[in-house]
Amino acid sequence: MSAHRAVLLEEALTALALKPGGAYVDATFGRGGHSRALLERLAPSARLVALDRDPQAIAAAQEIRDPRFSAVHAPFSELGRALARLGIEKVDGVLADLGVSSPQLEDPARGFSFRHPGPLDMRMDPTRGMTAAEWLAKTTEKELREAIASYGEERFAKQVAKAIAAARAREPLVRTEQLAAVVAEAIPTRERGQDPATRTFQALRILVNRELEEVALMLPQALSALAPGGRIAVISFHSLEDRLVKRFFAAASRPDVPENLPIRASEMPQAPLTIVGRVTRPTDTEVSANPRARSAKLRAAERTGARLDPAFLKRISEHEPDAWRS
Repeated sequence: MSAHRAVLLEEALTALALKPGGAYVDATFGRGGHSRALLERLAPSARLVALDRDPQAIAAAQEIRDPRFSAVHAPFSELGRALARLGIEKVDGVLADLGVSSPQLEDPARGFSFRHPGPLDMRMDPTRGMTAAEWLAKTTEKELREAIASYGEERFAKQVAKAIAAARAREPLVRTEQLAAVVAEAIPTRERGQDPATRTFQALRILVNRELEEVALMLPQALSALAPGGRIAVISFHSLEDRLVKRFFAAASRPDVPENLPIRASEMPQAPLTIVGRVTRPTDTEVSANPRARSAKLRAAERTGARLDPAFLKRISEHEPDAWRS
C-alpha cells in the first residue's frame, strides 16, 4: 500500500489563516495528514477535533496522544452534535477533505476500487448501511440508470444499467471485478486514460455513502459553528461536490435581504460569509507526486460578524434529492 499523502496540505492550512491558540475541526481525519500538520502549527492552548465515519480512520486517530486533540467516530453531517458533546460552542476553522481516502481505495476488502478484486461493499462506515452489492441486487433498472447518470455523470448510463440488469439476472454481482467487467463490456469508448468503470464506481460510492447529502448537511453546521473571523476550507474531488460548496459559499456571501424589498446600498446588511480568494488547484509537482490530487479543488470562506438568522441559513442550505435512498 502506498503512503498516504494529504492533498493541498499547505494551501489548506494557509486558507484557514490559523490562530495558534484557536479551536479547529478536521471534518475528515482519514489518516491524519491534515490533523497532524494542524497540531504542529497550533499552540499548547489550542483545540483540534477530528471527525471520521470510518472505524479504521478513528483507530488511526486514537494513536495521536495529544491533550489538544479529540477524535469522534461520526460522519461530518453530525459536526454540530459532536461539538456540542465536547462542550465547544465556536471554532476558528473547519477543514473538510471530501470524498474517499487513499487507504480506502487501496484496501481490496473495502470494495471501492475496480483495480483491486474484492467484495462489492463501498461503505465508508462498514458497520452500518447497505453495501453496493445489496443495493444492486434490489434496485430497478430505471433507478440504476438515474443513479449512474446523476452521480457518475456517465453518458452511457442507459447501456451500463441495462448490462448490469442482465448480468445480475444470471448471477449475483458481489465482487468488484464482476461489476468492472460488465461495465467495460457495455461501454464502447472511453476518454483516454480513464477506465470504463470509473464513473459507475463513483456513482455507486456516492449513493451508498450519501456523500452529497452529507456535504449539504455539513456546510450550514460548519457556518453556524464558526466564530467571527473563523474560516472554512473545503477540498473536493469531483464536480458534484464542488458545485455544492461553490453554491453554498455564494449564497452565504450575499446579504440576507427579502426579495423585491428596496434598500439603499448604505443600509445593506452584512453577509455571514466572505469568500476568500479563488479556487485553488494542486501544482503540477503535487499531481506528479500524487496523481489522486489531479482533480482536487480547494475553496475557502471567512465568517463575518453578521448575525446568522436560522431562517436565512435554512434557505441557503442545499439538500440534494436522495431519490435512490435505501
